[in-house]
Amino acid sequence: MMISTQRIIYCINPTCNRPANSIEERICTNCQTPLIHRYLWATGTLAANILPETQVAERYEVIQQQIWLDTQPGLPPETLQDLPKAVIPYLKLYQQQLHLPQVYGVAFFEDEDDILLLENVPIDATGNLYLTITDAWEQATAVRQVYWLWQILQLWQPLAEQGVEQSLLIPDNLRVQGWCVRLLELHPTQVDEKLSLRDLGKSWQPWIALAQPQIAQSLQKIVEQMCDRPVDLETITTQLNTLLLSAAAELPLSLQVAGATDIGTELTQNEDTCYPSTDEPYNPLMPRLSMVCDGIGGHQGGEVASQMAVQSLKLQIRALLAEVAEQTEPVAPKLLQEQLEASLRVVNNLISSRNDEQKRQGRERMATTLVMALQLPQRIATISGWTSDNAHELYLANIGDSRAYWITRNYCQLLTVDDDVAWREVRYGRSLYRQALQRGDATALTQALGTKDAESLRLSIQRFIIDEEGLLLLCSDGLSDNDWVENSWQDFAIPVLAGEVSIAETVQNLINLANQKNGHDNTSVVLTLCRLSKEYLVPVTLLSPPEEIVEPETPEVEEPALTESAQALLDLDLTEEPTPPIPTPIKKSHRRKPLVNVGGLLAVLVGATTLGLFAWWLLNPQTFQQMCGKLPQPIQSACPQRQ
Repeated sequence: MMISTQRIIYCINPTCNRPANSIEERICTNCQTPLIHRYLWATGTLAANILPETQVAERYEVIQQQIWLDTQPGLPPETLQDLPKAVIPYLKLYQQQLHLPQVYGVAFFEDEDDILLLENVPIDATGNLYLTITDAWEQATAVRQVYWLWQILQLWQPLAEQGVEQSLLIPDNLRVQGWCVRLLELHPTQVDEKLSLRDLGKSWQPWIALAQPQIAQSLQKIVEQMCDRPVDLETITTQLNTLLLSAAAELPLSLQVAGATDIGTELTQNEDTCYPSTDEPYNPLMPRLSMVCDGIGGHQGGEVASQMAVQSLKLQIRALLAEVAEQTEPVAPKLLQEQLEASLRVVNNLISSRNDEQKRQGRERMATTLVMALQLPQRIATISGWTSDNAHELYLANIGDSRAYWITRNYCQLLTVDDDVAWREVRYGRSLYRQALQRGDATALTQALGTKDAESLRLSIQRFIIDEEGLLLLCSDGLSDNDWVENSWQDFAIPVLAGEVSIAETVQNLINLANQKNGHDNTSVVLTLCRLSKEYLVPVTLLSPPEEIVEPETPEVEEPALTESAQALLDLDLTEEPTPPIPTPIKKSHRRKPLVNVGGLLAVLVGATTLGLFAWWLLNPQTFQQMCGKLPQPIQSACPQRQ
């Protein structure tokens, strides 16, 4: 330990010959590489007693109590060979990275115990903690107050399974970044202490006393149930969800969407597919549904897989929207997530069956990543008593390494977790994330649609509530590689949110950024602008494609044509047992030009129905039969009949 007098931060560019910069700089003064200011939370009483302006382990600058800055972020942190028991819950809960920190490494401190360092903590870009829920509560809107409680309730069971639910009962440990509840660290629950929803309800009582008037009575009844008698999690979840949807439905919502895909500067083939895209004819799905798929497998393969996924999901989502519109009561989030999961498994089996049909083995098999967002409108009685057509639900699914970000004027949040080798090592409790990144295959994919049967998929489907204005960005790794979204989000987000630049222009600007800074890959970008202001509400009466769309209907539309193409791809072992063998990673090969058409897709759908459509029928027979009746005749003939 030493007193710091220089306050230097080092450039991460390994070729920079003068990497030392003042800690206040944001760009390297020598090579213009963005500097990474990685603020960490140092856990434990030992760290709490180290004074600011102290340097620890010759690299960590103590900014304020327990907040340290890694001044050498380009170097891997020190780690322990044998991971202590306290670290395991962080690893097992990696999918909750929106809300929970991850272990960065350790600091060896003189003759004392090692200090555990956490990253992805609720600390802003200037090194200050975000507000606690308690401090932010009274200024929050009604919908946000309920939304914070909903998130805490959703975290209760996964944290309880890891024995760290105590973390949700400590007010100072619960911080908020806009809509999102974030925990400072995980606190183990004492072995002899059995916590229940009663304890959680008691911890909410001080907030409920200061809740917004329109929700206070409903929240009080929910908390009374939690505190006064044994109650199951599902009951409280249902009641809180109803209140959340009723509060959110009060807000006006308008959506604008634009998307495009680009071959890049180095490749001769574009295996990406996105929806919508610049040449897409107007489609009522367009403002609600957005997708990015990054095909895997090289010439005449990846582009087929990605386009099959997009076209199949458009058909299925259109049917799902029509079915939801017919319901008289809101459909539960769990059921909607199951429906979306079933749709993804159908897509997987369609691609996998095509591989089997053409006897493709190993590296000849085709596949695709996917990130998909669906803003699902549901009729709901609002807390004011009128009926709204939209409860502001956003469902997000991802497989592979295509990503989704939520961006406002104040922050950029990565919503998805990549399915790659580094995160696989974390999931199995074998390694810290930064340690796993040192592997040569760290970024190789461990999941994609189409490589194997759907039962091997480990799907991630999340639900969010849109309660603020912002941008939902979906992109392939042509843009997200090397953290260019995290480094550049303010440059493109603030102008479009201020109304100075259109979203179509912004999409093109992002593609230009990807080609300039990365360029080694295809790039797809789909951007949805979400507004919560009545001034943006425009009735849909135009005959030409409108730029802003509010509450569209979901009529039948014709799908664009696809042409059939041969494929040549690679393999993937997706064994996901508790103690699995290490799966063979997917390595993306170079891309070439796309070729596909509706005739080809119909042939694929008919040819693959034995496995793909039958799997869907098994998963959701009622929905399947309704959907089959809306499919073109060649596909209907292949639909299994319910006995």
